Amino acid sequence: MNNMSNFGKYIYRGDYMKKRIFVLLMLLLLPLNIYAYSDKVVLGGETIGIDVYSKGVYIVGFYDVKGKSIGSNAGFEIGDIIIKIDNNSINNINDLNNSIKDNKIYTFTVKRNNKIMDIDLNVIEEDNILKTGLYVKDQIYGIGTLSYIDPNTLVFGSLGHEILESNSFSKFEISNGNIYKADVISIDKSVNGDAGEKNAYIDRNNTTGEIYSNEVEGIFGKYTDRFDSNELIDVGLPSEIKLGDAYIRTVINESKIDKFNIKILNIDENNSTKNIMFEITDKKLLDKTGGIVQGMSGSPIIQNNKIIGVVNYVIVDNTSRGYGIFITKMLEEGDKILQ
Repeated sequence: MNNMSNFGKYIYRGDYMKKRIFVLLMLLLLPLNIYAYSDKVVLGGETIGIDVYSKGVYIVGFYDVKGKSIGSNAGFEIGDIIIKIDNNSINNINDLNNSIKDNKIYTFTVKRNNKIMDIDLNVIEEDNILKTGLYVKDQIYGIGTLSYIDPNTLVFGSLGHEILESNSFSKFEISNGNIYKADVISIDKSVNGDAGEKNAYIDRNNTTGEIYSNEVEGIFGKYTDRFDSNELIDVGLPSEIKLGDAYIRTVINESKIDKFNIKILNIDENNSTKNIMFEITDKKLLDKTGGIVQGMSGSPIIQNNKIIGVVNYVIVDNTSRGYGIFITKMLEEGDKILQ
């Protein structure tokens, strides 16, 4: 009995050790940081000012120098991002201006469609000014609607779509940015065929968050201002969404957040961002805005006391209708900035 007992103990101990080694190996193979979004978030709806800065300098157009389009002729294209001049890093327009000191040929390193290439440009002096023939930008600003704040991580999400560079219609590659408090001062109404927009006063002395990421699912960052922790709402899964009544939260006057009724018409789990098709049924909102307007992007969609999505697109031919992205997609993408 003793031998069998000892043998049994040995096998048990060996099996236990193997399990421990297996667990340790699994822990070593897993990422060091694993995050998951909360099942409750702070509900948004307020209008925010948005200000983002690019990685490098975008080329947005060309002008003639001494009668010639020297920038276009050199081989630049709208949407190119200047990242170096003669191996000097270019992060903003000041860097670009400081790198050009003489009328000579400079080598510009640009990013185009995720490819890096060098283009030689002969900078020309005209009217005592050194000219490149390039219109450039390093900043985009506008307004949107705050969608949510994760109370545990302070990650916020907004817009439900990416910020595009308006000349090339490409995703704006950002280095950083901020969100600000803003008040709606007027609205240009939407009409079928032409989306309207909110007009807002942005208080640039009142920063409420830092933007870290611009993705197809929205913009994401860390919220830095105080918020009402009592405004928590459950997160709704795509499987819980039903056709029929729901509402959105958004601002149409100053800073007051209102609820407006909508009807969900279709649910598409296969689309990347246009997951919830809906129609505005609220007469007050239709009378004021004519439907969905620019600046409404990011407005939370609520059904059965859960946040299920975020307004992100208007159907221009019928501005009472639009799309929303599943809130879970935004939360999953926002979670990545912590890793």
